[in-house]
Amino acid sequence: MPTGVHLRDARQQLFDAAERVLLRDGANGLTSRAVTDEAGCAKGVLHRHFTDFDAFLTDLVLDRLTQLDTQASALRESAGTGVPADNLTNALISLFGPIPVAIIPLITFRDELRARLREAMPGGGIAILAQAATAISAYLSDERELGRIAADADIDSLTLSLVGGGHLLFTDRDSGPPATAAVHKFVTAVIADAMQRRPA
Repeated sequence: MPTGVHLRDARQQLFDAAERVLLRDGANGLTSRAVTDEAGCAKGVLHRHFTDFDAFLTDLVLDRLTQLDTQASALRESAGTGVPADNLTNALISLFGPIPVAIIPLITFRDELRARLREAMPGGGIAILAQAATAISAYLSDERELGRIAADADIDSLTLSLVGGGHLLFTDRDSGPPATAAVHKFVTAVIADAMQRRPA
């Protein structure tokens, strides 16, 4: 990497390189050397912009969480439109895309990263899952307010089931992410009772 590269460009190149390493080699393969080798730059470039590797990983996760905000907002805005099961299916597919799913074990296995994320944001220790839970809970609450799901629906339990079950559906799959039909079947089963008891 030539000297004088703008900080923002260097950070983005390193973040993009880290994503490629994560997707190819998993959390165990993500080292500072692997990132700089993937980015095609000297190891010192990473340490010039970040105090240590955990600081780099913290900023990487926070940057990717900002990208997920757009998907979370789209789910919230879909309340009152379409079919709730379709909206939730699309949201799970977005929120548990390849990069978020790859980041979750990284957070799980790095104690220092979890600690720094907790300092940086509420619920940061389980960042991706917390963001998914917040988005889904807000959406379900809006749908309940609109009368599209039962007034006594237990939003917390529905959210936990959708996020926890959704995470399991999308992780540790050598054959790739689950088919849309499989996700839709799961979502429909979780919300079936709340949908059946909604006002006529």
